[in-house]
Amino acid sequence: MGCKTMGMNQVDTDEAARIAFWEDAARRLDWAEPWHTAHTSEPARPLPAGPEGPDGDAAYTVPKIEWFAGGKLNVAANCVDRHVAAGRGDKVALSFEGEPGDRRTVTYADLQKEVSKAANALLSLGVGKGDRVVIYLPVIDETVVITLACARTGAVHSLVFGGFSPEALKFRVEDTGAKLLVTTDGQFRRGQAVPVKANADAAVSGDNSIEHVLVINRTGHTDIDWVEGRDLWWHDVVRPAPEVHVPEAFDAETPLFIMYTSGTTGQPKGLVHTSGGYLTQASWSHEYLFSNPDPALRDQDGHWCTADLAWVTAHTYEIYGPLSNGVTQVIYEGTPNTPHPGRHFEVIERYKVTSYYTAPTLVRSLMGWFPDGIPAGYDLSSIRLCGTVGEAVNPEAWKWLRSQVGRDTLGGVPMVDTWWQSETGATVLSPRQTDPAFKPGCAPRALPALAVDIVDDEGSTVPAGVQGYIVVTRTGPAMARTVWGNPQRYLDSYWRKYAAQGWFLAGDGARFDADGDVWILGRVDDVINISGHRLSTMEIESALVSHRAVVEAGVCPTFDAKTGHAATAFVVPLDRSLVGTTAAGVAEELGGHVSVQIGPIAKPREIVFVPDVPKTRSGKIMRRLPTQLFEGTALGDTSSLQNEPCIAEIKQTCEAR
Repeated sequence: MGCKTMGMNQVDTDEAARIAFWEDAARRLDWAEPWHTAHTSEPARPLPAGPEGPDGDAAYTVPKIEWFAGGKLNVAANCVDRHVAAGRGDKVALSFEGEPGDRRTVTYADLQKEVSKAANALLSLGVGKGDRVVIYLPVIDETVVITLACARTGAVHSLVFGGFSPEALKFRVEDTGAKLLVTTDGQFRRGQAVPVKANADAAVSGDNSIEHVLVINRTGHTDIDWVEGRDLWWHDVVRPAPEVHVPEAFDAETPLFIMYTSGTTGQPKGLVHTSGGYLTQASWSHEYLFSNPDPALRDQDGHWCTADLAWVTAHTYEIYGPLSNGVTQVIYEGTPNTPHPGRHFEVIERYKVTSYYTAPTLVRSLMGWFPDGIPAGYDLSSIRLCGTVGEAVNPEAWKWLRSQVGRDTLGGVPMVDTWWQSETGATVLSPRQTDPAFKPGCAPRALPALAVDIVDDEGSTVPAGVQGYIVVTRTGPAMARTVWGNPQRYLDSYWRKYAAQGWFLAGDGARFDADGDVWILGRVDDVINISGHRLSTMEIESALVSHRAVVEAGVCPTFDAKTGHAATAFVVPLDRSLVGTTAAGVAEELGGHVSVQIGPIAKPREIVFVPDVPKTRSGKIMRRLPTQLFEGTALGDTSSLQNEPCIAEIKQTCEAR
């Protein structure tokens, strides 16, 4: 797994094999025109003279990546039209279930008509190739339709989680320079019809390029603020549009979408993903990871990625990957515990889901809701495969998911514990379905034609058991090409540190085990240095969650005059009556548990019992916020949180200590 010294001929041979692999993967798609050059790249190089970088280093050129130059294709046609043309129009593409219980089945033929109508509607509104469209919608079938319509017409889409604040939406509208915002009157969330249009109005009230706001009537409210000429109902514009649209083929490097990801400092970064390379890797990796290993049985596949459609996981493994492969999949609008904690198991049973791909944070919630295991009354026998994504999964949650959701398979179902990022566009590390053995919580090795290493500051491979930086030494064609409007930030965030080697810096810490397999330890800024001992917050969290009294835990560094840092744990207890209390006896028991699991050095100095821990939409714990709340310092950007109300509750608990 580590980086090895190779002669030039070996390097050339490996690179040729990598490019040939992705060419074969690209041939799985329909291309209107073939490519003449499979891959070119220009790594970051030092400039001979000029301003210094942010850390006093020499200035570098911004790296350039290109795949399938000269090739032309239409992404939406590859996800819809080619399946209809092949005679599979009657196959179900989407099984939609809304939180209130409304359901809709959309075949590939239905999807072709709906996407064509939406594409014609976009063109009628003056939205075409290169124009940006911000999509502020819940998980409904229209979200998939408008996303594919953008891809069909060459418009660049940027999906925004429907629960984000007006300020977060406003930034994305203004940063993209979008001409169109697509939203709803409201959405169903936790059993309530939540207003949405007012947030959209606030987001477009400033200086922006918005020409129209297209509104889907999801909750039945029509008594909402309305700007004549700007605001348009979906049912007035899209539904009557012609249902035939001939897709245009676009260059492989045509931008497809902008995916915003927040950092620890500064505004969110708008990562730009392009068409041909992204779809190639999304399609191939979805089939490799989730489709039945026996091609003859793939018509039975029912895929469910539980992510919100605005998250990159949903782009790759809920929209483009599955649809490009002609798969039937579930999309579910609501929260997993509405109206009861077993809702997901009802969905699995109803739609005979075979692959269930979800976030570790949800698994831990399910463990808390069902401490005695999933009731036998749910039929989960269709499940063939489970997967996790978003952050490293602790072993206890991994075991629970495999054995509980996959209980009808002797020993539990195969697990794809995937590691990847918004930047990489598709999975980089994961076990294979067919692996003879699995290590709970380990994303052991890179997928074919990709490579990683774990290195120190100087770029040398670290020994087994030592934490280092994980870098992608061979990227795939789905790699983000730049940061929208800010190529310098693309360089500085991801490529500058190891520019000499041409490696992508992922920002996660990791270690090799004795077998050379990779264990992800979380963000490198999620490390606590206690008296010179570097401890992973995720390892401490895993130890806490393995205790029967804990549903979830977030561990963060807080200042300590003697040791530099101390570990402070924010614990979601199984017994909710402990929230807001000191519960000294339980806290001492948990601290002792961590001491046994890891060592006394890792014992949290203080344990705070909270109703929830702040998490991004990808399920990652935003650990800097508990630190700031505990220490009473100014909060950073919270726009990417999925559960922002918990901030006030944690603040109140910290102040009451």
